[in-house]
Amino acid sequence: MAQKSKTLQNMSEEQLNERHADKMKKKKAARDKIIATKTIEKGLTIVHTGKGKGKSTAAFGMVFRALGNGMKVGVIQFVKGKWGTGERVILEKMGDQVTMSSMGEGFTWETQDRQRDIDAARIAWDKAKELIMDDEHQMVLCDELNIVLRYDYLPVEEIIEVLQNKPPMKHVIITGRNAKEELIGFADLVTDMTMIKHPFRGGVKAQVGIEF
Repeated sequence: MAQKSKTLQNMSEEQLNERHADKMKKKKAARDKIIATKTIEKGLTIVHTGKGKGKSTAAFGMVFRALGNGMKVGVIQFVKGKWGTGERVILEKMGDQVTMSSMGEGFTWETQDRQRDIDAARIAWDKAKELIMDDEHQMVLCDELNIVLRYDYLPVEEIIEVLQNKPPMKHVIITGRNAKEELIGFADLVTDMTMIKHPFRGGVKAQVGIEF
């Protein structure tokens, strides 16, 4: 490693540029070869979970990307129905390109009524199923569905059965910490957000534009 560093130090700027170009050319050829083997097109089941911040934020990033590509998107909020969020304000201005349903009753520790939470979860899931199974929406976000499943307000087997039978090109994103192992095993793409540091632990309250 030391010899390599010394060799680089002795090279001219032109030699360094040529070496870099050659290295990147080989890397591009290798990447192109890998990409050429990827021929399957399908609608993905995507799960964002973990204790770190950013699960819903990343999901809404995908939603806005889909909208930018002219896709029609459905959004079901299973928990944050009572919250006023910036993303909801923007999405509600998108007209017929977005179907937005904020149906949650709030976090379960706020309602403190298990049956009410179960009933709200069922209503939200019935709406989500409708959007997932139709031929109109190309992407559906089930925001915080994992929280509902964690408390067993809905059977995970039912969710997976619907996902197994959705239209082939339909993308479905599911967010929330503590995703069920069965859902993780079924999904095509799973991201675990790891928390390293969060200002809330230092006494900082939720910030506009960051948290909501």
